[in-house]
Parts: sequence; C-alpha cells; structure tokens
Amino acid sequence: MYEKILVPLDGSELAELALPYAEELSGRLGSEVTLLAVTESAEVQDYHKQQIYLQRRIDVAESGIKRYLEKPKGEEIKVKSAILVGHTAEEIVDYADKEDIGLIIMATHGRSGISRWALGSVADKVVRAAKQPVALIRAKGARNDLREGGILNKVLVPLDGSKESETIIPYIKELASRLKVELTLLMVVTKAYHVEAVGEEMVQIPYTENEMGLLTANAGSYIQKMEDLLKGEGIATRTEIKLGDAAEEIIKIADELRSDMVAMSTHGRSGISRWTLGSVANKVLHGGNTPVLLVNEPKANT
Repeated sequence: MYEKILVPLDGSELAELALPYAEELSGRLGSEVTLLAVTESAEVQDYHKQQIYLQRRIDVAESGIKRYLEKPKGEEIKVKSAILVGHTAEEIVDYADKEDIGLIIMATHGRSGISRWALGSVADKVVRAAKQPVALIRAKGARNDLREGGILNKVLVPLDGSKESETIIPYIKELASRLKVELTLLMVVTKAYHVEAVGEEMVQIPYTENEMGLLTANAGSYIQKMEDLLKGEGIATRTEIKLGDAAEEIIKIADELRSDMVAMSTHGRSGISRWTLGSVANKVLHGGNTPVLLVNEPKANT
C-alpha cells in the first residue's frame, strides 16, 4: 500500500517540510521515494537548475532515511527524482497514477523557490483529484523534533458512523500495525434538529435531551465496535466521544492529545453524527495545527 511515496517540491524550504515524513516512512516501511519538481518552462537552463536542486535533496533524503534503517549497510535506499513540464497539480496527480504511487506527501504552504508555485493552492487541487491518500504537512506549527523523536506515534482518526468515513481505516490500519502507532478514534455528536412546517415556513426544532442522549449512546456503541475490531488485530486503540462542532472538536482534541497526525476520509456523510466529512476535513485542514492524512472516498473519483 505504501511501496511508493511521492514528494512534490518547489524549491522552497517550506515545501521541504514534507521530506522528514517521507524519510521516516521510507526507512521504516522500505518505501521507494520520488522527489518531483514541476516547471512551466521547458528551457534547458530551468531543467538543469531543477536537476541540481533535486540531486541535493536526494542526498539529504538518503541520509535521513538511514536514520531509520535497522541495518543501514545492508538495505538499499531508493530515492529518485522526476522533472515534469506543465500545470503543477495536474502533473502531480497524473504522475501518481501512472507510477502507481501509494502515498503523496506535500507541504501546504510552499511558496516561491525555483518553480514559484503556491503549494497551498496546489495541495488543495491534489487532495480533490488524487486517488491516493495525501498527507499534508502544514508550515504552521511545524515541529523541529521529527528526526529525533519520530513522526507517527499518535494518530487521531475521526469517524462519523458512515461507511464513507471508514475509507480511512485500511490505510491507517497498515501504518498502525507496521509502525506501532497508537490510534485514537473520535466521534463528534453534533446538535440535531427536527424540521417541521409551521404555517408556510419550515423551522428547525432542536432534539430533546433524551433524543441527544440516544444519539450519543449509538455513537458509543459504534466507536466501541471499531475499537474492538482494531484491538483484535493487535493495534493500540483508544476512543473519544465529544459533543459540539465536528471540525472544532477534531482540532481541539488533536492539540490536547498532541497527535502527530489527523487521518480522515474526505467524503464521510450521514451516519450517527450527521456531519459532512468533506466540509469538516476542509475546516480541519485549513484551521488545525496538525498534519492531515486525507483519503478520498472511492466514488468521488468516478
């Protein structure tokens, strides 16, 4: 699932925040890493600049990967580069499909640099179009202890009770089982309303305390079932149930738990909590302080 990792770079230090994540995953999972640059110019001079830049980053990545290899001298480190000409987001998505990439890791605010493309807007486009999971590393609140303490130790996994939101489970389950990551499954129960006609108008009537209690109980049963499933496969798992706004609670819990990543589907709909995970994922991505691993629900790519 994670045999090949793609890291788009634009020549900026901000974009390179994605590199330590790729280095650790490569070292611990044996993944091949491709550093990708996209330029709008096909001029030889620009191409040569990209080659020099990427070769330097390859050297850095190979050194970083060695930190995580159990037997550095006996294992092959696979880091390569690719330079494409065209529109950045389109080239990233097309390359990932053609090369059977398993994971795209990119920063969300890489700006200027050699290619002078805004990785923030590019990242948004890649997330919407990519069939692969995309790990987005934000410049805001970036940690400086990645290499020393490791990256993925604690991951927060928001679910809403729907099958769509569970799209993330196989991806995070493999990471958790192979890297010994601790998972926290989070359910957020939001306020629910009955819609009734009053005269010629439709009005929202809040659920009663008993009705909200039933929703919370259903959420508890669901999240317990998911916890039992993961624990049965030897994965360290705990649960949290919160009341409130889904995105706000996800951001808050991620900060409180000092989660290393929030992993979620982008199209979980309906379910117990009745929140649209597409819009929630967007809010978590732009308003949170934690790296986010996003997986598109398969139907979104048809």
